[in-house]
Amino acid sequence: QVQLVESGGGLVQAGGSLRLSCAASGRTFSRRAMGWFRQAPGKEREFVAAISWSGGITYYADSMKGRFTISRDNAKNTVYLQMNSLKPEDTAVYLCAAEHSDYGLGHDPSLFGVWGQGTQVTVSS
Repeated sequence: QVQLVESGGGLVQAGGSLRLSCAASGRTFSRRAMGWFRQAPGKEREFVAAISWSGGITYYADSMKGRFTISRDNAKNTVYLQMNSLKPEDTAVYLCAAEHSDYGLGHDPSLFGVWGQGTQVTVSS
């Protein structure tokens, strides 16, 4: 089973950047599609971005396209989320997730079932 630990969150001014990392343990990381989700206080969890098991296909929520970039390094068992041009509305706990099954594309948020604890991102205006 994959276990996930996020890092890289913090406080940043609007317009700034942060890079989140998600370190995975377990042998199956390289075969799993990975994703980032976020949850703001009082709001439901929402999809941010996903990447296929091979890294060749990526998906983004419309509001993140052009600002966020997801990537992965299977040799390091790590997935990243580069966030640029941050806005106060990006403030949330960001969670890393893995799909349940091997060799997925990451196109369906409902297939993600292994979660990290999250890292807080706060964007000040």
